[in-house]
Amino acid sequence: MLTEKGVRESFAQDLTPAEQGLIFAVQGATQSAILGTPIKKAAWHAKPSWFVVASNDRTIAPEQETSTAKRMNAKTLTVATSHLAMLSKPAEVAAFIIEAAASIDISAAA
Repeated sequence: MLTEKGVRESFAQDLTPAEQGLIFAVQGATQSAILGTPIKKAAWHAKPSWFVVASNDRTIAPEQETSTAKRMNAKTLTVATSHLAMLSKPAEVAAFIIEAAASIDISAAA
């Protein structure tokens, strides 16, 4: 779990103090089992991928995000935000998600 200082300075630094307080208050503990669960076949190997890079992220290095997106051959949106791009730039992220959803061939998705 993040400290209040961690939320305010490194996780959600571009959100309002009220939003930061809410994020701190409602965060849940990371379930450690998820970090140790082996992935048998990553979907991005066979399916199109989209990736939002937060260029001001202080939680995951933006260079790591960019590298991961490249490895996935993902269509990428880069936004100058904290880790919480979906809250900092909701219209841009929503438009990117809508674009991704619209590009899926439903007949081939099964």
